[in-house]
Parts: sequence; C-alpha cells; structure tokens
Amino acid sequence: MKLYNTLSRKKEEFKPIEEGKVKMYVCGPTVYNFIHIGNARPFIIFDTLRRYLEYRGYDVTFVQNFTDVDDKIIKTSHEENITPEEVATKYIKEYFVDADGLGIKRASVHPQVTDNIEQIIAFVKELEDKGYAYAVNGDVYFDTKKFKDYGKLSHKNIDDLEAGHRSIKVTGDLKEDPLDFVLWKPKKDGEPYWESPWCQGRPGWHIECSVMSKKYLGDEIDIHAGGEDLIFPHHENEIAQSEAANGVPFAKYWLHNAFLNIDNKKMSKSLGNFFTVREIGEKYDLQV
Repeated sequence: MKLYNTLSRKKEEFKPIEEGKVKMYVCGPTVYNFIHIGNARPFIIFDTLRRYLEYRGYDVTFVQNFTDVDDKIIKTSHEENITPEEVATKYIKEYFVDADGLGIKRASVHPQVTDNIEQIIAFVKELEDKGYAYAVNGDVYFDTKKFKDYGKLSHKNIDDLEAGHRSIKVTGDLKEDPLDFVLWKPKKDGEPYWESPWCQGRPGWHIECSVMSKKYLGDEIDIHAGGEDLIFPHHENEIAQSEAANGVPFAKYWLHNAFLNIDNKKMSKSLGNFFTVREIGEKYDLQV
C-alpha cells in the first residue's frame, strides 16, 4: 500500500514502525459550534483509512482530540451566557451525534486538552530547559531559529516567511523572531486559566496536539493527519516542538485532505459559506 506523504511530497510504501501495529493521530475539532461538512471531511477520510488498515489486519491505535479551550469557545460562552466548559461539553456531545450519523467510528481515545494541562506544562518546561523556548512577561515562545529543520513539512522558505511576517508585525510583540509561536499565554479577564511556572494562563494551540500524541501514542508515530489548512503553521509547529523535546522523528507519514470548496472558495465558518452536518441531515439521509 502506498500513501502520499506531505513531508516528502512523494507516494511511499507504507511500513509501520512496529510490524502489525499502526499509531495514528488525527487533529479533531475545536468544539464551539456544530461541525460543518468541511470539518467532517477529514473525519470521514481518515476513518476510512483507519478502517482499511484494520481490514488489512493491522492493530490500529487511533487518537482524535477535542480542543476544548480556545478563543472561539470563550467567545461562544459569552454569547450563550454559559461557561467555556459547558460550551465544550455541549458541542462534544453534538459532535458525536453527527459523527454517529455519518457512520464515523469512535477513536481508540478522544483526549481533551483540559484533561492534559499538567502534561502540557511539563512539556513546555522541558522545551525551556533544553533551550528551545523562552519566557517573556508570562508568555512562553518556541524559538524557531533553534530548530534547524523548521519549514520541512510545508516546504516554505523561512526567509520569505520572515519577510512576510515582519511587514505585518504587531507593535508591542515581545517575540524575538516573527516566526516564534506561543506555547503558553497569560489569561485575560474572564478567561479560564491554570497555574503554571510562568503565569496564570492557558496553553497555545500547537502544543496541545504534541502532548496528547506523546501521551497516548509515544514519541514517534506512524501517521499524523488532518486538513491541508493545518500543514502550516499547526503541523509544522508540532514537528518542531515534538522533535526538539523528544529527539526522534515525530511522524513517518503526514497525510492531508484538500478543502471542501463552495463556489471555488474554501468552506469555512469565518466566510459564512458553510453547511452544518445537522442542516444537511435534515434534507438528505446522512449515508448519502
């Protein structure tokens, strides 16, 4: 069996790290709303791959997370006048209604960010101790210059990226380099927070998946997957922080699905050009 690997930009013969076993991590939803059919696409595609691997006789450990602390969740909590935790709980429940309707199998484990804060803090501390991260006024940033392979997944030219970032650099930004990304950030008023060595705050988005992948699958995995919008910066940053901390290649095969387009534009909540699975299910049988 051959898989197209985003990392090498080639079709490669699939050979798992451990014979007969597959460790697979797929980025799951940020739970602040019903999922739209663009969100559902990677869940269906990688569920299909997972089923095929099982059909071929592999023992598959399949991890799909829920991001249950995030700016969008906090925004929804203000709009619906409930706590961020209640928002997340509500939309995780609704996710499973839609996923079950679409025939998507449950993952081996569905970890939530808020259940892994202790591990996230330890991971950030390790990056800081190894010289890959630095703290400024409570913010902790990953130092991309220290990771020599930064850009290897997205095949982006780092100098071009930096030039682009410099032109839009926010005043008052405390990062040493425009490409450095946040691992931990201080809380704002009315936001959920946790105690940490740096400040009362919460994790950055990228660090969460690295930590949950390591916890449930180990330092090195076979397949990491998600939508193509995650290649940069999310998956690029995951590689940087995971390989910096663990000292081994993070994932052998990086798989990405393309966007679902409406009128030649990416379907997204921000553009408002989306249909939820729930709306589609009212008009068509979800098996269709």
